[in-house]
Amino acid sequence: MTLSPDYVASYATTFVKTLIDYSPKLISAFLILFIGLYTIRLINRLIRKVMIKRELDPTLTKFLADILLWVLRVLLFVTFISNLGIETSSFVAILGAMGLAVGLSLQGSLSNFAGGMLIILFKPFKVGHLIEAQGIIANVSEIQIFVTKLTTANNQTVFIPNGILSNGTIINYSLQKYRRADLTFSISYGSNIKEAKDLIMQVLNSNPKVLQTPQPEVFVKNLTDSAIQLAVRPWANNEDFGIVFTETLENCKIAFDAAGIVIQPYVKEFSAATT
Repeated sequence: MTLSPDYVASYATTFVKTLIDYSPKLISAFLILFIGLYTIRLINRLIRKVMIKRELDPTLTKFLADILLWVLRVLLFVTFISNLGIETSSFVAILGAMGLAVGLSLQGSLSNFAGGMLIILFKPFKVGHLIEAQGIIANVSEIQIFVTKLTTANNQTVFIPNGILSNGTIINYSLQKYRRADLTFSISYGSNIKEAKDLIMQVLNSNPKVLQTPQPEVFVKNLTDSAIQLAVRPWANNEDFGIVFTETLENCKIAFDAAGIVIQPYVKEFSAATT
């Protein structure tokens, strides 16, 4: 197939005319694109600085800044193609449908994401805190957007979804500066209550890790059919709690043996209504 010179000239003339007519839109669209990208970069930096200045969690800062960055980029892209003269209504409809489909398929993940946002914003616990949640007592090693990573005392790693974690009961053992140990000793009815209480108080007062403010307490908790139950309530700093708990048990047993006070085995009481 041969092309005549007149056809080529006509085609070139049409192309040049179309290019000239379309060039203002093309130039303005690319100006918007380049200026928009530069502005988005400045906005992103500014937002990061503001969040860092307000001491927001680094994970939340990065995540929010990245979301804002991509939202602004999508809006800029829609504006760019709109200025080129391309119809954007169908494009926006497709984006909306895709967003709905993704949202429905990721309901559980979105719940975990919302839970992670709540945890990071309201800070019921921080990295390094000892917490109890979902029946697990462990130290918080990392707070992620979708899950929280815990490390147990025997060095096991546990991942709890943030959706479940934020909607459940959380006990934070590290939020206060000190904790109270709740111990119970069962002694025989033949033992002297005052002597037993005095021995326990001597054990508590001789332990430098037991706090004197608040004061430790020893009192009769219950009189069962088989034993007298003494409640022992020493206070300790968080870092000394485990040591105080075990040393109190051990030293009280040694003191009772030396004084001839008999520790009764625990016997579960049953009422007549349950038998």
